[in-house]
Amino acid sequence: METRVTVNRSHTVNDMHPCYELDKTYYVFSKNPSIRCVVLYVFLGLLSVVTICGNLLVIISIIYFKQLHTSTNYLILSLAVADLLVGVLVFPLSMAFTVTACLYHEGLFCKIRTSFDIVLSTASILNLCCISIDRYYAICQPLTYKSKITNQIIGFMILMSWGTAALICLGVMFSGCIQGQCEQSFLIDALISTILPCIFSFYIPVITMLSIYLKILLVAKRQANSIQNTICQNRNSGITVSKMERKATKTLAIVMGVFLLCWTPYFVCIIFQPLISDITPIPVIETLNWLTLFNSMLNPFIYAFFYSWFRSAFRIIISGKILQGDFSNSKLL
Repeated sequence: METRVTVNRSHTVNDMHPCYELDKTYYVFSKNPSIRCVVLYVFLGLLSVVTICGNLLVIISIIYFKQLHTSTNYLILSLAVADLLVGVLVFPLSMAFTVTACLYHEGLFCKIRTSFDIVLSTASILNLCCISIDRYYAICQPLTYKSKITNQIIGFMILMSWGTAALICLGVMFSGCIQGQCEQSFLIDALISTILPCIFSFYIPVITMLSIYLKILLVAKRQANSIQNTICQNRNSGITVSKMERKATKTLAIVMGVFLLCWTPYFVCIIFQPLISDITPIPVIETLNWLTLFNSMLNPFIYAFFYSWFRSAFRIIISGKILQGDFSNSKLL
């Protein structure tokens, strides 16, 4: 299907997606795509495949192996479902009808793509926030963790994550604001319809996660110092404690670093868009949007591949052993 996009003459071909070309007053998807266009779509296609496979492994592992039926892993399961759907729905739809076209033409296809993008990306972020809350109680309040973080509480967290994501999407779609561009609207309407969704879907979860992980690091450091002071004051114990502290610090730094790297540029750009008169260059919007989707591919590596029992589960699944017998009660190391 040929996609036609009406544009302002002030935009040049170089401002557009490499797979589009100018046809009189319209930008149309090129019938003879360039090598750069083909390479771009092959690369994005590979990202989609990796995202789907990685999150599918996480989902199968948690559902199949009884050892992984824990409260924390149910949150990871919800996260993996959101990221899997990003790979299945948002990636292909964004490739077939890119953000570039949707910036200029708000057809039904664009609205469907944007709806999936908002719901699934927000659900992914909120699930990450819930995981940080779970980790806080597990590390900072281990004695009361099982009594406070029950399966019912986990279910409520998951329900709230998806419900909030759906409400934010409905609010954005109702206001007619897609990717920070509003039609026939006053500036105050643009500010409200853009800033409020950004606050609830990104900034509040980010502040929450940063605060929680900072608290976890401080508690972990205090516990390490306590162990170092109470256990034998010898060189070996000091080295052990030091390694534990560095490992905890490194893990949390990777978690927040990758998340902020993928999401912050996009939301900073979107929240300031209504305040400036010039439209953000399209290649910038394209890059930042795909960077956020890239996080859905990385989440399985960060939150699952890091743990040895997940790696054991993946090996059993990939080798095909689960098709040869019942390994659901296997002891995962």
